Amino acid sequence: MASDTLTTSQRSDAEISGLDALEIAGREKETSRPARIWAATWPKLAALALTIALWQVTVWSGWKEKWALSPPGPVFADLGQYVISAALWDGLATTGRRAALGFAAALVIGLALGLAVARVRVLRAALGSMITALQTMPSIAWFPLAILLFGLTEQAIFFVVVLGAAPSIANGVIHGVDYVPPLLLRAGCNLGARRLNLYRYVIAPAALPAIIAGLKQGWAFAWRSLMAGELLVVIATRTSIGAQLTYARELNEAPRLMAIMIIILVLGLVVDSLFGAADKAVRRRWGVLDPAGQ
Repeated sequence: MASDTLTTSQRSDAEISGLDALEIAGREKETSRPARIWAATWPKLAALALTIALWQVTVWSGWKEKWALSPPGPVFADLGQYVISAALWDGLATTGRRAALGFAAALVIGLALGLAVARVRVLRAALGSMITALQTMPSIAWFPLAILLFGLTEQAIFFVVVLGAAPSIANGVIHGVDYVPPLLLRAGCNLGARRLNLYRYVIAPAALPAIIAGLKQGWAFAWRSLMAGELLVVIATRTSIGAQLTYARELNEAPRLMAIMIIILVLGLVVDSLFGAADKAVRRRWGVLDPAGQ
């Protein structure tokens, strides 16, 4: 009997030791933070190097004249001068202000409209499909109407930016609210959450991942609408990134044109990384982010 007990005890000790060994082995396999940063960075650097190499090979092929397709060297040389010039920062100030105001207005309209449509059946029946239709409509198609209504002014650009972003934000809110579990809503009501408190403490936190996705998509539409607007609605007294892009095309300044396009691309990547950080923070708070993959 004692031998059986001893055998069982030894077996339990062996199992515990095995689990401890497995946990220790898992910890040993965890990579350091610099290694994770490098693992996330080198594919981007490799893609950038490959893009520049293909760009240079295309120039060497003689497919287009250098005045139309400038080589990487002159472009990056011009980019260096452009970055330290006042023209870039004046243009960024105008473009950034337009983007901030337009996206802020679209955010307020999209959140309010999305919450209303998601919770009111009559509004869902009346406006649900219309919001999706507005989202799929190309932003540039709004500019003829905007110019007729407001002329070649800031208001025309603002109008199209809001129409480009608000439907995407509203759809993100609608989908987020739709996927809130009914059990969670009943639990919130039983705990005394009503009306605004129900939205604040139950619906908004549960729908937050989808809302962030909608904000990210809404920003993409707003940025595209803004760039299209600045190319079409050039206000001589106010320089902007889009206006400078138009001037570079009209003057056949290929290096400057491509330098401005690189700036636009970098701005898009920076904003995308901010939304990615917000999404990661939400997933970390919800406990669905793997610490080893951070």
